[in-house]
Amino acid sequence: MEVERKSMDAASRRGLGSPQTRGVPLLDLGRQHGPLRDKMALAVAAICDSGKFVLGPDVEELERNIADYCQSRHAIGCASGSDALLLALMALKISPGDEVILPSFTFFATASAVTRLGAKPVFADIDPATFNIAPAHVETLLGRKTKAILPVHLFGQSADLDRLGALARKAAIPIVEDAAQAIGAEWQGRRAGCLGAIGCFSFYPTKNLGGAGDGGMLTTSDDALADRLRLLRTHGMRPRYYHQVIGINSRLDSFQAAVLNVKFPHLDEWTRRRQENAGRYTELFAEAGLDRILGLPCTDPNARHVWNQYVVRVPDGRRDALREHLAEAKIGAEIYYPLGLHQQECFGDLGYGVGDLPETVRAAREVLALPIFPELTAEEQEFVVERIATFFTRTTGGHTLGGPKFLKHPLARNASADMDAP
Repeated sequence: MEVERKSMDAASRRGLGSPQTRGVPLLDLGRQHGPLRDKMALAVAAICDSGKFVLGPDVEELERNIADYCQSRHAIGCASGSDALLLALMALKISPGDEVILPSFTFFATASAVTRLGAKPVFADIDPATFNIAPAHVETLLGRKTKAILPVHLFGQSADLDRLGALARKAAIPIVEDAAQAIGAEWQGRRAGCLGAIGCFSFYPTKNLGGAGDGGMLTTSDDALADRLRLLRTHGMRPRYYHQVIGINSRLDSFQAAVLNVKFPHLDEWTRRRQENAGRYTELFAEAGLDRILGLPCTDPNARHVWNQYVVRVPDGRRDALREHLAEAKIGAEIYYPLGLHQQECFGDLGYGVGDLPETVRAAREVLALPIFPELTAEEQEFVVERIATFFTRTTGGHTLGGPKFLKHPLARNASADMDAP
């Protein structure tokens, strides 16, 4: 595997030139798919020959792989990560008048699944260090109408399922994990997807295990819930043309499953490379003295972080200018997310005010995601950090940046400490 990576890196440098001339993309799926292209083509061709295009043997194989990987008894394929969230809430019989607590700092699909069932999303603030939902705030939001807690394992790191689990058990309500960005993440040695009643995953191409289009998966160790999820994803139909409940059409197609089965054996190696890249960034930022300017991401000691994104905080209103500076050097960077969901126009009728959820609002002003994909080279990371150093040297009056070596404790330079200091 390492030989393959070195060969690919060398070929990339020969064919495309240095990062200074070609830039650094936020994500380059071509580098990942190149070595697997022939295997993926053969897998797709086999499906064309078999004619088993929907919920066929390839889907069943993927379901077995994911169930085992996520330490769950069952895995149920569906059409997308968004549908996984919707199906999970349908299986738990969330209905009009119910409330579901979830973070405001997340992708829209987390909340839209709630509202599509007529229920009310109740937005919680986040922990400033991990960007995940803050259990202390969740506790204040629990009420008579609360029917579920829906934490998001954001950017590849599990939310605090010890504290959230205790709250859920006390309130006798389930937890649904939005693990769309977090396949392989762990909390206290247990995998994302087995920590709540149902786990929801996405196979969108940008994810750590991404397909060639949309795809999703649900995990659960509850036999009855698994049976209900399988029923709901096929119009509530069993046997054929006899409908027990009103479900939806959300079946994972065999083409996506075939591609994912080819990629699946490489997932842990890709995760290791992401972790390696995250560690290298942190060291490079510290060597440049940028750890005293940027809020660097951290790993909770209870968690296994799988780094779907490497997200820094840029203080003092300079985030957008830094992004433009990187774009000039053809370096990809993205803002996840520019608004909390409670600030979105479509949720205006929920009545949130300007001062609500301050950590969510602050994160939305400051976050910037940098390239972290597995095939990213050390040379490319050095270029990214050098460009960021150039930006801050220029904007701080030409002072030379520099600083101590990175402190090895994983929480030594976390976002909370950097950004809350006077």
